[in-house]
Amino acid sequence: MTSTSGDKSSTNQPEAGEVERWASLIGGGAMVLMGLRQGSLRGALTALAGGGLVYQGATKQSTIQKAQEAIGINQPIKVEKTVTINKSAEELYRFWHNFENLPTFMKHLKSVKVHNEKRSHWIANAPLDNTVEWDADILEDRENEFISWASVEGADIDNSGFVRFKKAPGDRGTEVKVVLEYNPPGGALAATVAKLFGEEPEQQIGDELRRFKMLMETGEISTTEGQTSGRK
Repeated sequence: MTSTSGDKSSTNQPEAGEVERWASLIGGGAMVLMGLRQGSLRGALTALAGGGLVYQGATKQSTIQKAQEAIGINQPIKVEKTVTINKSAEELYRFWHNFENLPTFMKHLKSVKVHNEKRSHWIANAPLDNTVEWDADILEDRENEFISWASVEGADIDNSGFVRFKKAPGDRGTEVKVVLEYNPPGGALAATVAKLFGEEPEQQIGDELRRFKMLMETGEISTTEGQTSGRK
């Protein structure tokens, strides 16, 4: 004998679960496709967040981007730097994850305000006492291992990046790798962003990671003026 009302409720539950599962799959797939089409670090991070793609699959460049690189227009500035710090990944991750700590060793940042677990507001120094601002969202967060983020629509300078914490060989602490990408607005040349921050981005990030190492290992940052900046 077949029941009507009872069967209807029991069969609807699996169907709802299937709908949610497929919605997640489709949504994640859309993020992956969108990320790969962008051909940039932001695109790679979007793809990773959407589908857990391997790094090498997400770093492919499009034909259009290669053409842009050949003439130096619309070319994102991508910077990669790694430093080994004699501290555990847990301690370094915990300090970095509170983005409000970053201006302690990043001189170009005026302030970072964390709004919630995902979004934060960034203000950076610019020439002639000006500032540039943007909101950023965390794209992926793996405790003690990896944090990626990207600016949201309306940013003065479109940017994205990630920081990875990996145990260094020989018990020498932790390798901290930072990858950042700045996308100059309005088809500007890459040099525009470099001038905005007052130095080459690669040199800047290298200097900031050295200050981060000093701060985490000694608790203070020695400056050329002989002053110190204590840990927040």
